[in-house]
Amino acid sequence: PGSPYQPAIEALENHPEKKFYNVSKLGGAKYDTLPYSIRVLFESSVRNCDGFLVKETDAMNILDWKTKQNHVEVPFCPARVVLQDFTGIPAMVDFAAMREAVRNAGGDPVKVNPACPTDLTVDHSLQIDFSKCAIQNAPNPGGGELQKPLAKLSPLKAQPRKLPPCRGHSGCRGSCSAGESGRSSGPFSAQIENTPILCPFHLQPVPEPETVLKNQEMEFGRNRERLQFFKWSSKVFENISIIPPETGMAHQVNLEYLSRVVFDVKDFLHPDSVVGTDSHTTMVNGLGILGWGVGGIETEAVMLGMPVTLTLPEVVGCELTGTVSPFATSIDIVLSITKCLRQADVAGKFVEFFGNGVSQLSVADRTTIANMCPEYGAILSFFPVDNVTLKHLKHAGFDKAKLEVMEAYLKAVKLFRNDESSSREPEYSQVVQVSLSSIIPYVSGPKRSQDRVAVNNMKSDFQACLNEKSGVKGFQIAAEKQNDIVPVQYEGNEYELSHGCIVIAAVISCTNNCNPSVMLAAGLLAKKAVEAGLVVKPYIRTSLSPGSGMVTHYLSSSGVLPYLSKLGFEVVGYGCSTCVGNTAPLPEAIRNAIKQGDIIACGVLSGTKNFEGRLCDCVRANYLASPPLVVAYAIAGTVRIDFDTEPLGTGFNGKSIYLRDIWPTRQELHTVEEECVISSMFKELKEKMEKGNKRWNLLEAPESTLFPWDLKSTYIRCPSFFDKLAKEPVSPQPVENAHVLLYLGDSVTTDHISPAGSIARSSAAAKYLTSKGLTPREFNSYGARRGNDAVMTRGTFANIKLLNKFIGKPAPKTIHFPTGQTLDVFEAAELYQKEGIPVIILAGKKYGLGSSRDWAAKGPFLLGVKAVLAESYEKVHRSQLIGIGIAPLQFRPGENPSTLGLTGREQFSILLPPELTPRMTLDIKTSTGKVFSVIALFENNMEITLYKNGGSLNFVARRFL
Repeated sequence: PGSPYQPAIEALENHPEKKFYNVSKLGGAKYDTLPYSIRVLFESSVRNCDGFLVKETDAMNILDWKTKQNHVEVPFCPARVVLQDFTGIPAMVDFAAMREAVRNAGGDPVKVNPACPTDLTVDHSLQIDFSKCAIQNAPNPGGGELQKPLAKLSPLKAQPRKLPPCRGHSGCRGSCSAGESGRSSGPFSAQIENTPILCPFHLQPVPEPETVLKNQEMEFGRNRERLQFFKWSSKVFENISIIPPETGMAHQVNLEYLSRVVFDVKDFLHPDSVVGTDSHTTMVNGLGILGWGVGGIETEAVMLGMPVTLTLPEVVGCELTGTVSPFATSIDIVLSITKCLRQADVAGKFVEFFGNGVSQLSVADRTTIANMCPEYGAILSFFPVDNVTLKHLKHAGFDKAKLEVMEAYLKAVKLFRNDESSSREPEYSQVVQVSLSSIIPYVSGPKRSQDRVAVNNMKSDFQACLNEKSGVKGFQIAAEKQNDIVPVQYEGNEYELSHGCIVIAAVISCTNNCNPSVMLAAGLLAKKAVEAGLVVKPYIRTSLSPGSGMVTHYLSSSGVLPYLSKLGFEVVGYGCSTCVGNTAPLPEAIRNAIKQGDIIACGVLSGTKNFEGRLCDCVRANYLASPPLVVAYAIAGTVRIDFDTEPLGTGFNGKSIYLRDIWPTRQELHTVEEECVISSMFKELKEKMEKGNKRWNLLEAPESTLFPWDLKSTYIRCPSFFDKLAKEPVSPQPVENAHVLLYLGDSVTTDHISPAGSIARSSAAAKYLTSKGLTPREFNSYGARRGNDAVMTRGTFANIKLLNKFIGKPAPKTIHFPTGQTLDVFEAAELYQKEGIPVIILAGKKYGLGSSRDWAAKGPFLLGVKAVLAESYEKVHRSQLIGIGIAPLQFRPGENPSTLGLTGREQFSILLPPELTPRMTLDIKTSTGKVFSVIALFENNMEITLYKNGGSLNFVARRFL
């Protein structure tokens, strides 16, 4: 409504009731040369122009992208926000607290709602508690020794492997262990007694395999309180939709279900765009939706109605040419393109795809490439909407009328990409060419994901690793020991282990393998293998984590699940699993044999995270491979195999079976994909989303406007960000006689500031939780307790690797100067607050590096930190500090504490004038009489307004008063 560009609003041809901003007319010839991704930014700035948050000059700067790229900051108002559960908690807790504060200050709490559509997926914290690879509930990501009782859970399947009974047939009742759910002792046992659960294999109400059922029950028990809070949120807030547990991982749900591609709000059309806290948010760019990952504080700001600011980026055009080879899976295509982009230096830039090769990539291939952005450092990788996208959306259940409007609109604003060479390609900052015909299959490993090995060189490469000195690739095994064989007894049979033997094989649909066709390829390979008479040795820890309902549906409707199961690959539940080291220890006999023979055993998995010893401490070589190759290597039982010349194994009638005999062709894959009818899959997924699941539906939650905080809760507490909320902001007060809480060096990361992992037993947070009657086993992680400011404040600077110069060695400690005591950082800060003494932090270069964490700014704020004084900042963290109300100050170039002769033991007074201006110089006076100048890192007037209001939370809360 308030935009000065309203004259550019037009009616859509053949759909006169639909209106839109005709930005291509508005921008003229300049618009036609803009990259598609920049056109989306331009449309957003035109539509949201209000003269304060988005100005006319911002829109014109975007239109002048060719000359302005890299030189100006521009605001962007995304159409929606996606949160995954851990990051969703603090945001929703802040909204609940804001309702309370607005009511206390005399406003109407009902008006406090997110400003844009916000989708919250609640599924990230799944841990495989029960399964063939039973893991422990205690945080122990490296595998390793376990409490003994868990060993009993391990062999849920006895040998020989037979098809599991639960396949959606009526005959499986009783033989499937879900009948025991009524006898479970979990907190939800009363509610789930005899309720039919949806079988994840067929999405039909049949009893589930015991593993999935028990996982979900424990998940509900462990997270009940947070789930109830989410349920309350979904009932009372407008613009919030909660996607309940057990529907899939955030990125897949996001893609399959939440994408609008074009928004139609009351007959007004505009492009879909998104920011999210899930690191997989960039996947949506494969559908032609502009989106990227941001931190908790920025997403919260967008939910509060503020834009995200970004430097107008360079856009690298990636031209795809040639045709793809049959043996190359989508993963190979992805990794090859990733490698080219990594070499092209695209860090901090947009990438956009064009060229005749683009139409050979399915939408799944595109989203996979878009998802790998963090690997090559681009902000996002954009595939404009084309005919391939529209065809996919038709399969995905978009109705015909909607698709017609979408196509007409995208063509009207020139956001639709045509392969016909007559249409002019945009002008890019630089162009990178990738020939698809040169791509061959690879695996990555054995220690780092960037070390790629062509599959046809795998045998010789592993041999070289045995010879090489211990290091990033080598294992340094003496030549005479390289062919050692260790016999081992397992379940009554004797097997032989040798270097390169595979002991873990996990097919995980996660990150770059969310591509269902690659999972389907694994299934078809398994089917052909079983039909040929091949088997997997029973001691190999095999598992199948399909990730989303979509992948499971692909596998079950194509009829391949029983074959995967026959080879030992059984569904273990939804959520990122083996990827994060959540596997159980190997059978004792196998572990002992590996240790005794000093065998270099291997794990092969299809996730994207690969760290030595992460799967299990005795598995020293870990390879990332595509799902069909994981199955192939599991059958071979070793990585020391040349697939071209050596058979995988012996089939029926003693016949040697080679990989080429059972590898599915691209054509077979596409045929099955079509016959598995994508449309039916999306229809069922939609039903599943809309129905929710039994436990979620039965979960009771309050319906009051204000959240009834439970004072005994250790997960969810009302934070104190709004304690001083008044109608008018108080102008910033000078900081007088502040002590230095911490004196830190260079490259302090957000993980140093606010760790997300397990809570150490000696920490301040542990003392607090113990005082609330919890045992160490119940502490859970900092990540899980983000909704409790008391835990998170105590967890601030609690990283054991924190190097505080006052202490001289890594420890989460500091000195409280008035008493001279060495204390936990929290205890010292608490004392300073009681004494009414403000505190600041001294730091070196690149303060706040690493992934964006909202508590890395909120934590210091609650510790009483008024300002951080550093040599330089990570850009996102600097804006987060302002967003919470902490002043980011920077030493002048060439100056730092040591050149200025500061010890950090002085007291500091910072003179803040009532009128601040961007990047102004401030004077700091120390108790030793020294005076020096620093730069206040406020980049624009909006940041100054936020700081004066005590951060974005208070700024927005005041709007409701």
